[in-house]
Amino acid sequence: MLGAVAPVNKALASFVLKSSFPVSLAKGKLLLKAGDTCTHIYFIRKGVLRGYIRDGQTDTTTWITTEHQMAASISSFVRQEPAPDYIQALEDCELLAIAYTDMEAAYVRFPTFNLIARKIYETYYVDAENRALLVRLKSADAKYANLLRTQPELANRVSLKYIASYLDITLETLSRVRRRLAQPPLSDPL
Repeated sequence: MLGAVAPVNKALASFVLKSSFPVSLAKGKLLLKAGDTCTHIYFIRKGVLRGYIRDGQTDTTTWITTEHQMAASISSFVRQEPAPDYIQALEDCELLAIAYTDMEAAYVRFPTFNLIARKIYETYYVDAENRALLVRLKSADAKYANLLRTQPELANRVSLKYIASYLDITLETLSRVRRRLAQPPLSDPL
């Protein structure tokens, strides 16, 4: 995975192999609870994770991500402070974890790792910006169309209640939008 971002020498590859470890997480289980510190960053090998916040009895999905992506409560991980959010498996997941302390050691020992991490964080940041823009769209149709354009794999893989929460629309509205978009356009009688 790291080699896709920048060349990885044998010493760095060996360090990452020794420092990382697999994590299996069953569907519905929490990887992180709000208030806990995110001490590891995870790379999704298989499955889907969602981040969400809880306000009273209401859960709001803030992100959903799939294979070959990074997952963490990023502010908690970077600052090593309590997380504001939860991370939950939406499918059985196979993850690769690396600890904060090992990431910090890699930055010092392997200058190339700084470039790799920067590229990974840039991707994460762009995704976060896209999510922020997504919820600011006024039209439910535009929100769902944007999801289909940017994360089409979610449409038939993730429960509609989580997609609706992620798009900041009601489940009923999402159902109407999906029905409307599934209808073939009217043909021109001429």
